[in-house]
Amino acid sequence: MPGPDDASNVSPLAIGGAALHMECMRIVFGLIVVALMALLGASIFYAYGIWTALGAADMPAWMYAAMAGGVIFSLLVGGGLMALMFYSSRAGYDDEAAHNDNR
Repeated sequence: MPGPDDASNVSPLAIGGAALHMECMRIVFGLIVVALMALLGASIFYAYGIWTALGAADMPAWMYAAMAGGVIFSLLVGGGLMALMFYSSRAGYDDEAAHNDNR
């Protein structure tokens, strides 16, 4: 019967593989960042090409103001809802709801 000192029960990260694991995670993280930056660059390049091909939009100033107001309002609502979510989580309001799930 294997005991607690058996090497098969020990995680490979505990035997010195933690450094190798961290190095692999850094490489994966770097590849993810490079892929996301490439997607961002491609989307900006595509958007710029479409923007210049279509030309300038003739919109009155009030339409720009309405669009800016809609963007600001959406950001405020999203930020407010996120703040309420974090506040209720930190204040413990979600604890009672979580305990009712395990009936």
